[in-house]
Amino acid sequence: MTPLPADRVLDQFFLDARSKLLETAAMFDRLGRGPGDVAADPRAVKLRQAVEVLLGDAPNKAELIQQLFSMPYDPKWKRPEPRFSV
Repeated sequence: MTPLPADRVLDQFFLDARSKLLETAAMFDRLGRGPGDVAADPRAVKLRQAVEVLLGDAPNKAELIQQLFSMPYDPKWKRPEPRFSV
């Protein structure tokens, strides 16, 4: 698949990305204004790490953020059984 030209990406996705960034910034503002300290909360740590990924130069930001929020693979996970037999 051929990637879209950068200017087309901006034309197509700018408003949606802007909205999501504003929503994320508002959530960080609410965290900062609220009573209590959640800086050490693992969820807050992961959110800050995700922002660092976005600010970095890696070409695979979506993959890195997905991995950040995913559980590590466990080879002992039980495989799901089919619901219906054929």
